[in-house]
Amino acid sequence: MEEIGVVIKTLGRLATVSIPKPKGICEQCTMGGCNISGEGSEIEALNLAGAKEGQKVKVSMKAFSYTKGSLIVYGLPVLALILGAVIGKELALSHFKGSDPESVSAIFAFAAFGISFLLIKIWTSKAEKKQEYKPVIEEILD
Repeated sequence: MEEIGVVIKTLGRLATVSIPKPKGICEQCTMGGCNISGEGSEIEALNLAGAKEGQKVKVSMKAFSYTKGSLIVYGLPVLALILGAVIGKELALSHFKGSDPESVSAIFAFAAFGISFLLIKIWTSKAEKKQEYKPVIEEILD
């Protein structure tokens, strides 16, 4: 995934890059490092090319990082929902005799679903700090 943008500011090895018009996939990005508005977006990227403020740059993100993030953000809640429902139904049949298995199953499913979002929030806050998940300024285009 590559984008063209302009460096707004730099701070050490990081740079804030303004990307004029986000592509459709940017609107669904799960990394949380972007500030998308009507005109475009701002992302924080590793400044390996040594770009300075005002320079036009090419920013890329590793496909592996994007895929891994997408799988965690979309896959984990679905998996938690299914496992919660199965575990809830098994517990209802073995430990909560006389209760409605479907109701217990639904309660466990939604509880696991909610917990999965908390786990994703924790993972996202840790992933934001890791350089392997950050976009990288690959080259200066000016």
